[in-house]
Amino acid sequence: MKRVALYSRTARPPSVDAAPKAEADAARRPGWPGRFWGWTARYRSAFFGLALLAVAGGLVFVLSQPQQRQLTQEDIDSAVLHTLENKTLPSRPAKAAEAVRQSVVQIRGYGDEEEADGAGKAKPAAPPGAKPKAGGKPRDKGKDKQTARNEEGNAPRHEGSIGSGVVIVDSGVILTNFHVIAGSKRLKVTFFDGYEADAEVVAIQPDKDLAVIRAKSIPDDLPAATLGSSLDLAPGDEVVAVGFPFGIGPSVSSGVVSGLNREFVSTEGRHVLTRLIQFDAAANPGNSGGPLVNMSGEVVGIVTAILNPTNAGTFVGIGFATTIESAGSAVGMPPF
Repeated sequence: MKRVALYSRTARPPSVDAAPKAEADAARRPGWPGRFWGWTARYRSAFFGLALLAVAGGLVFVLSQPQQRQLTQEDIDSAVLHTLENKTLPSRPAKAAEAVRQSVVQIRGYGDEEEADGAGKAKPAAPPGAKPKAGGKPRDKGKDKQTARNEEGNAPRHEGSIGSGVVIVDSGVILTNFHVIAGSKRLKVTFFDGYEADAEVVAIQPDKDLAVIRAKSIPDDLPAATLGSSLDLAPGDEVVAVGFPFGIGPSVSSGVVSGLNREFVSTEGRHVLTRLIQFDAAANPGNSGGPLVNMSGEVVGIVTAILNPTNAGTFVGIGFATTIESAGSAVGMPPF
């Protein structure tokens, strides 16, 4: 006989296997995660195709760019040679002279104050050969032209009447030769821009033919020269001499150091100058007191004398300069 099935009225506990099924049902319910993954599943092929196409396009772009070639020494030498062939560069002496040009001054000595009237006014110096101004001292017709020019001040009557100097302190302190200022009752300096001013003597050192003067007024933005060292010089090194030979200038001449530690006896035989720099850059009366400059634009000496076995008093290839170290002792302060 078939037995009747009995059923309990107690609710059955959920099956353990039902939990994963419930979670799967929840994942399939509508919502942004479900929709997102459903969309990616639908368009997954197209999505990966576009990504692959983008990567391929970027790779093609990178490979199509021109690659920069690394520069070689041959490339650099070729570029420098091209510049030298197509562009004119200033010479080393020109750059050295330009470095001190604004620091070089002309110095004139006068026997009485009337000859130096107008000092302190900004005006250019009279060019060589210029005629005297109206009301000035008339020229003596009985004198030759050269003598007349000398008396007008366009060429020196003697070495001490005109010379050069170099500004070593921007307040107007100037280094020059003692024989440039010796015997003068009044000094007048002309600066690079034509400004003229009276000057006074600060210190002298006759045994080294050196003197320091100070201008009573100065132009705006007056630069001082850079002082170097003669200890770095060697025979054959290039130098330039800057000054006012025969009152013309500033004039530049270039040459080399011919020798070091030379001696020179003055014309009168009163002084023996020692430790001099011998050079062959052209120097003439009026260059005295001007700077001797190395190729770095530094003042390494003060042009002091020229040697000429005749009585002409002009340059024959041998000039002498006092070292800047000796000049520093004349100033009273070492340049280093």
